[in-house]
Amino acid sequence: MTTLMTGLPNESEDDEVGNPIGAGTVGAVGTELVPGVLAIDAGNSKTDVALVTADGTVLGTARGGGFRPYASGTEGAVDGLAALVAAAAAEAGLDVSGGQGPLVTHVSACLANADLPVEERELQQAIAARGWSRTTVVANDTFALLRAGTDAPRGVAVVCGAGINCVGLLPDGRTARFPALGQITGDWGGGGGIALEVMWCSTRAEDGRGEPTALAAAVAEHFGLPSASAVAEAVHLGGVAEGRLHELVPVLFRCAEAGDPTAVQLVERQAEEIVALATVALRRLDLIGVPADVVLGGGVLAARQPLLMEAVFSRLTQAAPLARPQVVTTRPVVGAALLGLDHLASAHLGGGPAAQSAVRASFAASFASFGAAGEE
Repeated sequence: MTTLMTGLPNESEDDEVGNPIGAGTVGAVGTELVPGVLAIDAGNSKTDVALVTADGTVLGTARGGGFRPYASGTEGAVDGLAALVAAAAAEAGLDVSGGQGPLVTHVSACLANADLPVEERELQQAIAARGWSRTTVVANDTFALLRAGTDAPRGVAVVCGAGINCVGLLPDGRTARFPALGQITGDWGGGGGIALEVMWCSTRAEDGRGEPTALAAAVAEHFGLPSASAVAEAVHLGGVAEGRLHELVPVLFRCAEAGDPTAVQLVERQAEEIVALATVALRRLDLIGVPADVVLGGGVLAARQPLLMEAVFSRLTQAAPLARPQVVTTRPVVGAALLGLDHLASAHLGGGPAAQSAVRASFAASFASFGAAGEE
């Protein structure tokens, strides 16, 4: 039977140990089946799990649906992870149902909808209780994007996918982050926010409250309805799934490329929001005046729409001239694995530079069949 550890070095009264991105909850005792990391990247639409050795070899992977603890509850969401952990272990020829001890040394789980530290702690405790590892760290999934795009746990990442978020990290464990709870915490943009703004501008243009815009006709044409107002009614009545409004992001970009002033303004506003997040995070970490990576990811940014990217890069150059922006489409589970290897390295359990280079190469081969990374 798996039991809780009580004697790890650096253990606090809360059964926590050190980690580059925060405290790690103590998990199971016994000799692990694999000295290494169980990496989890769980987004809104998909979850990737990988079993990685301390020298950077990927032994097994699994993919499943989105991670939504707000819908299924904490335990229900972790139950969904358990099936994927078992599948990844099975691919490596291991059975996690026999109670023979923890599967790995460390779990590194980067999870969507873990937006606040209190949510991270709750999920961290729930995952640690499953006995998969000797230690467990849970972080927001934007940290996985950041680490996937950097050679060390140092820099800032902005994800602009279904939503928008930003984090920053330094090797000494200092972080910069935002609540990212939507409009109530000052957020604007991402696919969902952009789509609503497109609808807002389009319907107001039609009824006379707003300026004329080509977006109105483009929205109607996209959904095959007579007007943008008809689209709004169809969404309200259930004839068009609300989730389909995300399809309006490329519609916006097309109208902006054609020179529609309203569309151009929305693209520029999104660029301003992305740069504002990055700049504040850089400043909080004292990186504003030194060379620093700014990792950009998520579906909206990964599309590399020229107007948006030009606006982001030019504004960032003005605000932080030494920043090094790059769009990263590496699957964020790579970042989760690298954060886990960082943890092992800090405890002198492997996971150093050679292992980190190896894991990138191993993941590149393992995930070749999946193609480029999608939205958060």
